[in-house]
Amino acid sequence: MIVQVQRHPLAAQTAQLLLARIRDGEWPLGHRLPGETTLAAQLGVGRSTLREAIRELAGRGVLDSRQGAGVFVTALDAAEDWDTVLRRSTIASVIEARIAIEAEAAALAATRRTPADLRAIRRTLAARGALGQSVSDHVDADMAFHRAVISAAHNDVLIQLFDAFLPRLRLAMIDMLKIRPIESEPCDHALHQQLADSIIARNPTAAAASSRTHLTKLKEGFS
Repeated sequence: MIVQVQRHPLAAQTAQLLLARIRDGEWPLGHRLPGETTLAAQLGVGRSTLREAIRELAGRGVLDSRQGAGVFVTALDAAEDWDTVLRRSTIASVIEARIAIEAEAAALAATRRTPADLRAIRRTLAARGALGQSVSDHVDADMAFHRAVISAAHNDVLIQLFDAFLPRLRLAMIDMLKIRPIESEPCDHALHQQLADSIIARNPTAAAASSRTHLTKLKEGFS
């Protein structure tokens, strides 16, 4: 199949053509691409342009260039970066993802927490419950508490996922609370206290349930 690339930038367009053919199933997962000379001729580009396109797709996790073996398909599509995904997602979707992450993190925190973790959880919980805060200060204090819980899980992947959600979630929470304040702040804070108490008591089942209950109520606020 001969496909001519006519517009610039050639390397970016070549990468898109390769990705389209991978998506169409021409090269299955784990399959080796044709040799450089053959593939460049098929696409109507020079070998240097093709190499640049392959480097781009390798950087996006789609291809793997193995010295002496060739170029292999390692994913059937290019993952979008977090910023793009989160900008397009609804807040309810983000909170659903938080439920999956934070319920598990809370359970892990209940079994892995250290004395330093407990001090951070207690400190951030107290700051969250302080009276007279502005909406943005309250949201920041709330996020600090949830991050302390996730940190106590001692899982770098979970905390990086939470940190990826944080900017999008923070702005949405501030906007929502300015329009629709929490009906009962004492009840809401009590749910956070229950979560902290479950972690302190080393009760992973209760910790996960407390996290899920609180975040489900939060999600309902956005529906």
